[in-house]
Amino acid sequence: MKQSSFFDVPPAPDAGLFGYEYDPDHSLVVVIGVPWEPTVSYGRGTSQTPRALVPASHQLDLFDPLVNGSFGACVGMLPLNPNWLELNDQCCGKAAPIVAAGGVISDDLQSDLAFINACSEQLNRELKAEVTALLDTGKVVGILGGDHSSPYGSILAHFDRYPRMGVLHIDAHADLRVAYEGFLHSHASIMYNLIHEIPELSRLVSVGIRDYSEDEFRIAENHPSIRTYYDRDLKRQSYRGRTWDDVCREICDQLPTDVYVSFDVDGLNQQYCPHTGTPVPGGLSYGEAIHLLESVVHSGKRIIGFDLVEVVPNLSCPTDEWDLNVGARLLHKLCCLAYVSRR
Repeated sequence: MKQSSFFDVPPAPDAGLFGYEYDPDHSLVVVIGVPWEPTVSYGRGTSQTPRALVPASHQLDLFDPLVNGSFGACVGMLPLNPNWLELNDQCCGKAAPIVAAGGVISDDLQSDLAFINACSEQLNRELKAEVTALLDTGKVVGILGGDHSSPYGSILAHFDRYPRMGVLHIDAHADLRVAYEGFLHSHASIMYNLIHEIPELSRLVSVGIRDYSEDEFRIAENHPSIRTYYDRDLKRQSYRGRTWDDVCREICDQLPTDVYVSFDVDGLNQQYCPHTGTPVPGGLSYGEAIHLLESVVHSGKRIIGFDLVEVVPNLSCPTDEWDLNVGARLLHKLCCLAYVSRR
């Protein structure tokens, strides 16, 4: 599908994602910003991304060779939910002393922890309902976080629609911790919650993992639905001559036909995301990540939905948009691939 060509002049500063406004009749791919980060346990700022990434996306050239044209006019981003913004602010304030205590919850913190857990449940319910309504109209839905707990309701909605789906999880972390620091829906617990709430999930394939606890390692190694590609093993194989293309074919073989992509930007090497909240040395190059995502589509799989999380702007230097530039390109590519694979 060819769309309108690239802009002859940059979009207006107040234009929408990729320079286009949300149009319910023509937005085939709908992005929902989820400005949420109460459970972040290290560097903060990812809740700012759903707003900050939009103007940064205006400087992209929107041509994509897989679409064979400029791609962006059929992508629309919903306005940010003001209730979620308010809840995030309230919960972040209450979470700070809990995080500082390292999850050792004294009696005076119990009520705040309960409040945050209740708000997380509320966010999950509301997001699930919103995504379900969009899926009912035939839209492709992507989530722009926020921390890695933010897309949970969307993943549940996609599973209801695509019960044979698997999850391709790109991340530095396994995210298999149990209620990390007391938060039932911690950013570090989303994959644990997923495999326990959806025991029927056909496959969770995690790629780039390099920072995890012993308990997480035991879960990943023993759970029948989890297949983990640790960063150390990927690097060792490359040093011994195995090509990345061959690895990507193997990863794709592990996935069912319907694939949900959960992309934590810290799965990349830190040079591409220097301000992400929990950086870890190592990781995928940008080119490796794109080749993996394109391999999913070339293998005949269908990307049914996606999220991009943990992108963090440089809050100390607003003119430095590197993290946002990388995030905008990843988001654009995910939108393109979801569209192409659906077509």
